[in-house]
Amino acid sequence: MKPEDGLALIRETIDPVRTELLEHPVYRQITNLDALRVFMQHHVFAVWDFMSLLKSLQKSLTTVRVPWLPPVDPLACRLVNEIVLGEECDSDGRGGFASHFELYLRAMRECDAPTVWIDGFVDRLAGASDVDSALTGCEAPQAVTAFVGHTFEIIDRDSLPVLAAVFTFGREDLLPDVFARIVHELNEISGGNLAEFIYYLERHIELDGGEHGPLAHKLVANLCGDDVTKWQAAAEAARATLVARGELWDGISRAITT
Repeated sequence: MKPEDGLALIRETIDPVRTELLEHPVYRQITNLDALRVFMQHHVFAVWDFMSLLKSLQKSLTTVRVPWLPPVDPLACRLVNEIVLGEECDSDGRGGFASHFELYLRAMRECDAPTVWIDGFVDRLAGASDVDSALTGCEAPQAVTAFVGHTFEIIDRDSLPVLAAVFTFGREDLLPDVFARIVHELNEISGGNLAEFIYYLERHIELDGGEHGPLAHKLVANLCGDDVTKWQAAAEAARATLVARGELWDGISRAITT
């Protein structure tokens, strides 16, 4: 299968679920800062496990051991390292550098979105807890636990083509233009308390659209090659991950209304 045909297969497979996500009612529920704070409390876990997907790819495709050995696939090594550079140590808008996860946390604190769940989770991981125990210990909502659990099933179980497809198509462009407009409007109402979140969103859009999106597509194509079975598995995994994201969005929607 040609790369363009494989990528088209993935897009065709995920398009119905992706459309549902972009039209999800949760976006229309974010009409005030309290609702946005609820969204951020949950969504930050998706920002965190996106990095776990990326680092899993880097671990498999580059040499992160000593003694060093040349990478088996130099192209894949280059592609994933370029993405890591931007996601793990991007410009922080203040003359320094930070991961996109850290930018998100900074945005949460600026607008007083509670960080007790994600802080407790990260603290437990730093103390050598496994992911499941850390989620339980920080009392993360069920929707978050299910979503992160789905991600780590893929990390622990699946092949590199599947992992790359989930990373690429299960996460890209899922915050529609209407969401950005809502954030800008709430920023004006709040007197600028969402400036950090706007910076995060703009960097996310800029990198995904201009650099990381094309790099990730090349990575999927490189790993799937001309193997139809790999392309089909990648397409189904990407679709399943979008379904899991929809269930996370459902959970956020319920939390906003309670």
